Amino acid sequence: MDYVENRMAQEAAKPTPSPEVQTIATPINLILVSLLIYVLYRSLSPSKSAPLPLAPAPVVFRTFTPPTLLPYNGTSDMPVYLAVRGRVFDVTSGRNFYGPGGPYENFAGRDASRGLACGSFDEEMLTKDLQGPLDTLDGLGDEEMEAMRGWEERFEEKYLVVGRLVAVGDEEKQGNGE
Repeated sequence: MDYVENRMAQEAAKPTPSPEVQTIATPINLILVSLLIYVLYRSLSPSKSAPLPLAPAPVVFRTFTPPTLLPYNGTSDMPVYLAVRGRVFDVTSGRNFYGPGGPYENFAGRDASRGLACGSFDEEMLTKDLQGPLDTLDGLGDEEMEAMRGWEERFEEKYLVVGRLVAVGDEEKQGNGE
């Protein structure tokens, strides 16, 4: 029995960890701490970035005539363009307003200068003869011209200028650049 008593005395003489350490360092706690560290690492580490949306096709500045501008009215998956004082704007991002079913749909694919100046969306504000000369805006007063300039400034701020509008037959005379 001396051996057992000696052994017990040796074990009793060993320094024992404090009770707090004994209760914290259990296997389940070590597993939970490891899991917590892993979750924090996964949540704080940079994740794979979301793929960027495809860029829209580049738009080339070009010269339009009334007949070549007409197809750009938002139908058949075409972009929506309209012209104001000879400048053609891509208003596709405002398709709800200028595209089919929108309040300004009459202006899509057309020269909208007179209609915007007069504040009218009627068909008679549009040039009927697409092969003829462009609307010179004769007969518009100072107030209407100011209203049209306001529209033009708004378009310049919001939309890209994608071309210019010239009369049929004038596209070669005026060149392709500005």
